Amino acid sequence: MASPGSSRQTKPVHILFVGAGAVGCFYASRLHHPSENIFVSLTARSNYEAIATSGVTLETRSFGNYTFIPYAVFPSISAAVPNSSPPPSTTLTNPASSKAPPEDGWDYIIVTTKALPDRSDDAALIAPLVSSKSCVVLIQNGVGVEDPYRKRFPQTPIVSAVTVISAEQIRDGVVRQNRWTRISLGPYGSGLEGRRSRNGDGDGEEASEVVRRGGERTAELARWWTELGGLRDAETHTELELQTIRWHKLCINAAFNPTAVLSGGRGNAEQLEDGELRRHALGVMDEVWRAAPAVLGKPFPAHLASPERIVRSTERNAGARPSMLLDWEAGRPLELEVILGNPVRIARAAGVEMPRLQSLYALLRSMQAARERKKGREKL
Repeated sequence: MASPGSSRQTKPVHILFVGAGAVGCFYASRLHHPSENIFVSLTARSNYEAIATSGVTLETRSFGNYTFIPYAVFPSISAAVPNSSPPPSTTLTNPASSKAPPEDGWDYIIVTTKALPDRSDDAALIAPLVSSKSCVVLIQNGVGVEDPYRKRFPQTPIVSAVTVISAEQIRDGVVRQNRWTRISLGPYGSGLEGRRSRNGDGDGEEASEVVRRGGERTAELARWWTELGGLRDAETHTELELQTIRWHKLCINAAFNPTAVLSGGRGNAEQLEDGELRRHALGVMDEVWRAAPAVLGKPFPAHLASPERIVRSTERNAGARPSMLLDWEAGRPLELEVILGNPVRIARAAGVEMPRLQSLYALLRSMQAARERKKGREKL
């Protein structure tokens, strides 16, 4: 492994995390190394004041307890746009709360917010941040999350990322990391290696160049996280390999997240104690397992955990409550499109129906719409 000094940048690198939840704050903290000319900033919303005042307190299983003071903290995306306005006036004592965005733009824009394409066009929201030097990185759940960004930024390198981490923000500005730190990274061109651009112009060389640049950025990020941030399991992949990992993780997300809501609040391990729910979870995973080869052009590789292995591992993680259940209980929108809707539509376009996922999607979308109608009536 190269020494940390070998990663030092001759010019400052400015990285902006859009989203200051548990996952974003953890990975941002392992990427921020001012001594190596790598500066990480955050946009925050409800926890802005806490982070702008005291930074982020991290209680981690992997690295002990420490405080992450970002280079700058912004209360919104618009406040992080370079050269758009002077830094906001503030009475907060942390210097990070009064720093302006870098004048020459962001080198990396890392999106860690929930993917809710039915609620907002996040690619449009971050567009003012993106310049010719920028790379967009998406650390989000589900499949099909990259497509809106590729359509809006056809020439911009995009890195797609999948995480396996157990982390929670136990209060504003305080993050607890419980288990795992794996992050898998890969470039994104148009979805699969060798596929020509989706906009119909057939410019394969142009698409390949975007993937090549995305591959360079993928390797750079992984090197920083590994050599400087101490993440032993920051892994790089080809475009096809990364999409395969996305579809494989869907086995877990599509099986347990929706079922936690529809079963009345049962966590992942608790679901498996019920015989019928166990059969249901395995059925959802098998459906993803059958659909993936039609979408990806090849079966899941043998080293990826089978549905049976996933179930055995899940049984040992007692007490885990999936994010979709937490969002439902808090009255927040659910990641229905990227975890259920997109897979159903993508598989259908490849000639495969996914009836179990389609049923989960239809039921949860109807439940969410009914709850929102009720809330609307209560406000009248």
